Amino acid sequence: MSATPSPNVERTIERCRPEDVTPIQVDADTLESTAPEYLRDLKRELATEGYSPSTLAVRARFEDDCSLATQEEADRIRGHVRAAAFLGAASVRVTCESVPNEEKVRPALAACAERARREGLAFELDAPITLDAE
Repeated sequence: MSATPSPNVERTIERCRPEDVTPIQVDADTLESTAPEYLRDLKRELATEGYSPSTLAVRARFEDDCSLATQEEADRIRGHVRAAAFLGAASVRVTCESVPNEEKVRPALAACAERARREGLAFELDAPITLDAE
């Protein structure tokens, strides 16, 4: 049992007022870097222009049935999860068209989803597999 209280969304938004910002989805491929300095500048520029990143979209590439390649891709996705949190996005959407070996990819993506959860982000997966073993 957790000693941390559950968030009360209704109470939190009770006194909220609308802001004049446009929520946007950022394509991870358009980021020049995931370095904190770059992300800090990007976040400031987006805010100046009236944009608020809501989702970071990542295209996953699990093309080889190779443990090392799978781990490298999972590390890249985790870097984007960290970038999404840094930018203030609410979610990370991972799209993957093919999965050569589900037994290798599923735990790698599950670890990315867990990292997103710890960062306070929703993790959406659009892939030919689910994170639950079948």
